[in-house]
Amino acid sequence: MRALETHPHRDPDNCTRGGYSPFRKPCTTKRKTMNDRLDTLLGQMRQLEKDLMQETQKKGAQFCYQIKGRTVHFTDAAKVRHRQLRLSFHRYLLHSRFLVVITSPVIWMCAIPIILCDIVGSVYQAICFPIYGIPRVNRRDYIAFDRHRLTYLNLAEKFNCEYCAYANGILAYFTEIAARTEQHFCPIKHANCSKCAHSRYRKFVDFGDAEGYRSHVEEIRRSFGDVESPAVGAAAPGPSTGPGS
Repeated sequence: MRALETHPHRDPDNCTRGGYSPFRKPCTTKRKTMNDRLDTLLGQMRQLEKDLMQETQKKGAQFCYQIKGRTVHFTDAAKVRHRQLRLSFHRYLLHSRFLVVITSPVIWMCAIPIILCDIVGSVYQAICFPIYGIPRVNRRDYIAFDRHRLTYLNLAEKFNCEYCAYANGILAYFTEIAARTEQHFCPIKHANCSKCAHSRYRKFVDFGDAEGYRSHVEEIRRSFGDVESPAVGAAAPGPSTGPGS
């Protein structure tokens, strides 16, 4: 029998269009390097978020306020200056563009699906996460109502600001619930989607890494040690085939 030879034009990583060959290596040679690189990039993103928060907190001295717990306290001098800069509701309307005013009901219509996301997401994780062994998401971490304390805002501005805070907070809260669900049911990275990375994405296996998926999927489903406040009474989940299983 003629000895097997490596052809110079054959793909050594078994990724050719000709299909699978038992004499070729699987596409795993760069898996560890790519995962390490992605972990590094995501770690840098998280560090930037922390740095941004620290810089925001430093602004307290510049703008004369202190944060005690979850409450912001301005100095008396700052409050006086803020009241002087507040626009009356009448002047606020006069300075608003007509099309912005007449389209405001459309913005407030979005409150209906956002409230539904809040309710459905909270009920879903309360019922299902303990069964799946997934730590529940703390809703309070995503909702911040503090702009109503800014006395340079009139009532309409405060109302708009708090609505935006609620909407964006709930969407971030719901995204985290979905991210943890995805880690349990489908911890696989996308082939080409830079905007799809969320807080749990670094745990996922690479797209097309069949061996890695089968070898580590159960480990990944239980890999929530980096998340605080684990689900109370969570049982160790068995193999899952999908949300409908």
